Amino acid sequence: MSFLIRVQLPDSPGSLGAVASALGIVDADILSVDVVERSGGVAVDDLVVDLPAGSLPDALITAAESVEGVVVDAVRPYAGVLDTHRELELVEEIAGSPKEGLTLLADGVPRIIRSGWALVVGHRDNEVVRLAASSAAPEAPITELPWLPLERATILDAEDDWIPSTWRELGTELAATPLGKPDRALLVGRPGGPQFRAAEVARLAHLAGIVSVVLDG
Repeated sequence: MSFLIRVQLPDSPGSLGAVASALGIVDADILSVDVVERSGGVAVDDLVVDLPAGSLPDALITAAESVEGVVVDAVRPYAGVLDTHRELELVEEIAGSPKEGLTLLADGVPRIIRSGWALVVGHRDNEVVRLAASSAAPEAPITELPWLPLERATILDAEDDWIPSTWRELGTELAATPLGKPDRALLVGRPGGPQFRAAEVARLAHLAGIVSVVLDG
């Protein structure tokens, strides 16, 4: 089974290699590595790994944190694609089928930033509307979006009153970015975490900015 493990580690030569060696001791096979963020001498990396049948994901945490200075942010099952740089491919797909653009965006974004789901939301006649949703998006109704209109991409407070109780129960981390129009936004959720990083939010904003031009141009 494949798992996504997010680690914080010293941004220094040999650190990632030491983590890889430690994971190898528990027979974890590293399939991909994606640098999420680097700042202040600390790197945040996403590793997709395979574990042998019968092995527990807790073994990944123990192995990774056996390396000095390494902290595991989260471990969760992962069934997505391994190519983490698919922005251009998605934009080309949307440009080819602009009438389906919002749906294509919602379906494609979770694979790019490794979220659990995505929604395109907005206001119409003072009511919240879902303009598009990824296949795994929750069905719980949203009755208000107090943060719209949205001026810039942001990480949302996962405990705000507007959030459906089922999202809170799953520990869903949230981020959103404007999508062209001030009353339209791309909302992404990551049930169980980890929290969205500033670099991920910037990547989301960049993608939404390009797509909004394609859709509204």
